[in-house]
Amino acid sequence: MPRYEYRCRTCGDTFELSRPMAESSEPAACPSGHDDTVKLLSTVAVGGSAPAPAPRSGGGCCGGGCCG
Repeated sequence: MPRYEYRCRTCGDTFELSRPMAESSEPAACPSGHDDTVKLLSTVAVGGSAPAPAPRSGGGCCGGGCCG
């Protein structure tokens, strides 16, 4: 289940909730009980060591065979 980050406008606390995507925009009370919250835009950082794609021979959008 996705996790969403929210910030309370009353106390300034930031908190996360796990909820279905269909409920991501529903109101969320902060842990202190305040109802004036806003969903934050989250970014996802993905790291890894996947190899770079192999260079293509030819050119153009289709390998040079039909562009001309």
